Amino acid sequence: MTMRWNTARWAVIPALVAGLCLSVTAAPPPTAAPAPVSYGVEQDIFHPVRAQHGMVASVDATATQVGVDILKQGGNAVDAAVAVGFALAVTHPQAGNLGGGGFMMLRTKEGKVTAIDFREMAPEKATRDMFLDDQGNADSNKSLTSHLATGTPGSVAGFTLALEKYGTLPLNKVMQPAIKLARDGITINEALASDLKTYGTDILPKHENSKAIFWKQDGTPLQQGDRLVQTNLAKSLEMIAENGPDAFYKGPIADQIAQEMEKNGGLITKADLANYRAVERTPISGDYRGYQIYSMPPPSSGGIHIVQILNILENFDLHKYGFGSADAIQLMAEAEKYAYSDRSEYLGDPDFVKVPWEALTSKGYAKSLAQQIDINKARPSKEIKPGNISPYESNQTTHFSVVDKDGNAVAVTYTLNTDFGSGIVAGNTGILLNNEMDDFSAKPGVPNVYGLVGGDANAVGPKKRPLSSMSPTIVVKEGKTWLVTGSPGGSRIITTVLQMIVNTVDYGMNVAEATSAPRFHHQWLPDELWLEKGFSPDTQRLLKEKGQNVAVKEVMGSTQSIMVGPDGMLYGASDPRTVADLTAGY
Repeated sequence: MTMRWNTARWAVIPALVAGLCLSVTAAPPPTAAPAPVSYGVEQDIFHPVRAQHGMVASVDATATQVGVDILKQGGNAVDAAVAVGFALAVTHPQAGNLGGGGFMMLRTKEGKVTAIDFREMAPEKATRDMFLDDQGNADSNKSLTSHLATGTPGSVAGFTLALEKYGTLPLNKVMQPAIKLARDGITINEALASDLKTYGTDILPKHENSKAIFWKQDGTPLQQGDRLVQTNLAKSLEMIAENGPDAFYKGPIADQIAQEMEKNGGLITKADLANYRAVERTPISGDYRGYQIYSMPPPSSGGIHIVQILNILENFDLHKYGFGSADAIQLMAEAEKYAYSDRSEYLGDPDFVKVPWEALTSKGYAKSLAQQIDINKARPSKEIKPGNISPYESNQTTHFSVVDKDGNAVAVTYTLNTDFGSGIVAGNTGILLNNEMDDFSAKPGVPNVYGLVGGDANAVGPKKRPLSSMSPTIVVKEGKTWLVTGSPGGSRIITTVLQMIVNTVDYGMNVAEATSAPRFHHQWLPDELWLEKGFSPDTQRLLKEKGQNVAVKEVMGSTQSIMVGPDGMLYGASDPRTVADLTAGY
């Protein structure tokens, strides 16, 4: 999803993290030892929020406090995460949602790691060429702003599944804060006001149900400081709290979603909603310099390609080159090219296509790619094709992280796709609907809204889940949860999460420093190396001399991360790039 940022601030904003404190191609060298992490000692530039008994990091101060309050009431990390997820549907409607979907990574205090897939699904009536015009060209209006753009939502199913299997509190208790916020109203913060003005004006006023919620009588969007009361959304939340997910998928809410679709040429039916299921999957895992990486499996591409890129980078001593050096960026950018090329060919819904994840995440395949990387010369993307893996066979999104006093850890990334999704509110439900169908490959070789190119593996098809880049990730050190992280950002999610891992493991940054460090991104096509502001002119010049097509772009990602110190102390950081309110830790 496209996001709005405060590019002037480069200080850590602990605000949205609340803690609960009750008192030439050379032969690649051997794997380098990770750098020691400082955890925020006095000589560090940026300092994380610290807490002892629990922590929540999210994009919204109010939702963060909801999660902390659940922890203080004795709930575990899953209880808090579900409460935050429902609260964000009220306080952060740009991306927080009931009408979208996403992914959850979960590690229990016993060490079990699991992934919950609540990605949207294409309706039964979806067809391969449904987003092509009469000339056979991809029509983004169909896939982004029409009723055809909406996939069957998964958020309610995913949160209730997680709570039932891994939570400790009843659904109606964890949902009460969200219900109260919707019924009593919230004060519009800077982030929501900015997004309504910048993005919402293109889509929300076109739909009377949406306009009635977010627009004033004088025909202008709500502004910072205005009160937003969402009575219809409160009623929908109350029905879910009382009757569980059936209220959404089989009851009155399902009726209104299906009626909205039938009246306006959409495809979702009551049968599509009744048949939706969230799925528990085995995470993608890998080992990087002695740390265990757990991230989301397909239909996310995030886990596979984070592990793939880390496997490539393990063949080089990044610590020796240093953060922000042209050589380190060159190595990482070249590795990213190979991964995104493979993504275009091999990734899709694992329930419909065979995803060769073992080959893509194998150390042998990574070494073969590392040997093709020249630290002095960029390889043009047009010369890079999806790799031969046969020998190795065996932007609006939001993220939040939670760790509780017992060590349970949850990372959730969920979305409507672009800001406010399709902009359509279903009937009187107060629920904004997603436009996730754009994440399918409408036509092989044609990029989607994020510039990502796909093929037949990610073609539109009934009941398929579109490919995603969302990458909620948990890193384990010496058998204990060490880092919980994730980010929005469309195609840049993978590289943002990757840099959080590299910054902490290879460069020894604490979680706040790793969050605030400038970022870069290469996704193979287009053949550009995107840099945030903050990299020196010398670095940019050296990268250009290596053949990289350097472009300074808007800032990337909005990570919400928690690190666990060796003594169990929790260290959290919210991304300073996000325009948002501030809150205090506990």
